[in-house]
Amino acid sequence: MKLSNTAVRIIVSVVAIPLILLVSYLGKWYFTTFILGISLIAFYEFSSFAKAKNSFVNLPFGLFGIALIILNQFKPIADFRVLLIFWFLFLLIYELFRNKDSAILNLGLTSFGFLYFALMGSSLIAIREIYPDTDQLYNQGAFLIFSMLGTIWICDSAAFFFGTALGKHKLFPRVSPKKSWEGAIFGFVFAIISMILFQKIFVGFLSLNIAIGIGVIVGIFGQIGDLVESLLKRDAGVKDSSNLIPGHGGIFDRFDSLLFSAPFVYYYLFYFGR
Repeated sequence: MKLSNTAVRIIVSVVAIPLILLVSYLGKWYFTTFILGISLIAFYEFSSFAKAKNSFVNLPFGLFGIALIILNQFKPIADFRVLLIFWFLFLLIYELFRNKDSAILNLGLTSFGFLYFALMGSSLIAIREIYPDTDQLYNQGAFLIFSMLGTIWICDSAAFFFGTALGKHKLFPRVSPKKSWEGAIFGFVFAIISMILFQKIFVGFLSLNIAIGIGVIVGIFGQIGDLVESLLKRDAGVKDSSNLIPGHGGIFDRFDSLLFSAPFVYYYLFYFGR
């Protein structure tokens, strides 16, 4: 008997969520490897968007650069700016010998994909490692990741269900015709409520105001991240970034909100929340 799409989604979630929470709790190389995998696969999926636009992303160079930046975030080996500058210079040199149609499109999309996934992925590592590896402080980074994941899932669910039931005003029809202002507002409200609850359960080391601030950030930028990915997919003429995850689409589809909101959360915590 063939399972329905909803049943497949539920089964995959039941298996995947505990594993994601486990690697988030363990941190260090476990979490770094997990985020590295997400970023590399998402970049590979993005490269398929470029092909649909008759462009050829420099896949090996992009994958290498993303890995270099993310691993350097966890165990620094060089100044971040040095890595960016020399990666870009060697990308230009490499493109001289590729002879793959439009060099401008190839360089532009390779650089865009590299920056998107390297910077967003490294921000997640920075959040997980924001507290020192001493006593119980290190586990606080795990609880931050738990709270972000939970808030994003609740925000997305609230936006979907309330948008389906009550949505009448289109949010951004050019990019995502099914999304509504009503759904976005409920997603935003539930993101804040979620972080208030998580502040009581997981992240009591943060003040309530800081937790609410994270809820606001995720409720706004998590949804914007989803719209940004929808914009890219619509331009490429694809429904999902891939079919890698049964019932869920691709890696980019599942982690777009988390990746996009990560830099905002990190710098908010860095300047105001620790």
